[in-house]
Amino acid sequence: MSRIALAFRSFFAILFTGQLPGDIAQAFGFTQVKSPTPAAKPVPVARPSDGALQILGLLQRDSRLIDFMMEDISAYSDDQVGAAVRNLHDQCRESLNRYLRLAPVIDAVEGSFTKLDTNDPATVKLLGNVPVSGKAPGGILRHKGWRAEKIDLPPTPPAQSVTVIAPAEVEVE
Repeated sequence: MSRIALAFRSFFAILFTGQLPGDIAQAFGFTQVKSPTPAAKPVPVARPSDGALQILGLLQRDSRLIDFMMEDISAYSDDQVGAAVRNLHDQCRESLNRYLRLAPVIDAVEGSFTKLDTNDPATVKLLGNVPVSGKAPGGILRHKGWRAEKIDLPPTPPAQSVTVIAPAEVEVE
């Protein structure tokens, strides 16, 4: 007699509510399917390239570095290029100092003999007669290298696309 009662309960519950009662669904091993919830917006994940593009965007904003690099300067005289580069250099250096603290990888005089503390290829690039082992006790310092001691980039707005380095500028008349 209990199966007839379950059948009537199930029939009328489905007829009037559109759902099978939870206790009956559990008794027969059915699970209730929850109504689909609206999909949450995916949280943007920061990639290493995002910081590089942000720094490039800051250099463009503060000094128009990309505009200068993308322009064909072959038609200009050396004096004109030199005058433009002096101003560009000052503005780029100011921007880098504002957002980064840079330090030499090896703090020594270029052109002097330097003893190596590490042979890590990501830290020191060996040039010339490099031993087969890839390790050398030292050599003549040709470039100090650079490393970032501190990075203090401003937060990017969540809706801003990181691939847009500098937005187009349109003057409305």
